[in-house]
Amino acid sequence: MSMKGRTCVITGSARGIGRGIAEHLGNEGANVVINYRSSEDAAYDAVETIEDLGGNAVAARADVTNREDVEHMREVCHEAFGPADVLVNNAGLTADTQFIEMTREEWDRVIDVNLGGMFNCTQEFYDDIWNAEEGRLINISSVVGKQGNFGQANYATAKSGMFGFTRTIALELAQGGSTANCVAPGYTKTDMIESVPDKVLERIIAGVPLERLAEVEDIAAVVQFLASEQSSYITGEVIDVNGGMDL
Repeated sequence: MSMKGRTCVITGSARGIGRGIAEHLGNEGANVVINYRSSEDAAYDAVETIEDLGGNAVAARADVTNREDVEHMREVCHEAFGPADVLVNNAGLTADTQFIEMTREEWDRVIDVNLGGMFNCTQEFYDDIWNAEEGRLINISSVVGKQGNFGQANYATAKSGMFGFTRTIALELAQGGSTANCVAPGYTKTDMIESVPDKVLERIIAGVPLERLAEVEDIAAVVQFLASEQSSYITGEVIDVNGGMDL
């Protein structure tokens, strides 16, 4: 499943799952656009890592909630590599609190980043994906979008909203021969999980039939498959990568 010559834009890819996806695709030969909002040093470190592995990458600062920023990111992509073949909507945000105490600002911010950002980026890169020989839209959701989670009404709503968006855009992109799919990871071993208390982490792992957290590579490998030519007859699907949490 070589990605050689394919241009991939991954939002929120300076850290965590997004960075793992970017480095994985870059290592497989893709031209990679590393998107960041504030983690500039991490973004350029990711670019350097990909280049050290023999790949091609550029960094593009863009707040995905700002349409002008997203337009600039597309310009950076086109100047460096030409039109995008693959867009991975990964940028996300949490603001956790029980619903009864949740402010409208906390609600709006999470919805705006997770869903509004996906809207902005997909619409800005839509023509690229439509016109690509093997265009791919891949949205990164979460097991929380399927199961819900205490204190995450805003995040669960946003992540479940990705399912309907993906299926609808899949129908529309199909007319041009391109695909749209969604990946829903379970709890994944990133720097964000390091702040979770050990007792809470133990309870999470106890609820996973495979008895471990996901590695970033578990997610990245699925994204690579969906981004490749081999997935050309798969569209509108939600692919769970959660160790069997929803069994």
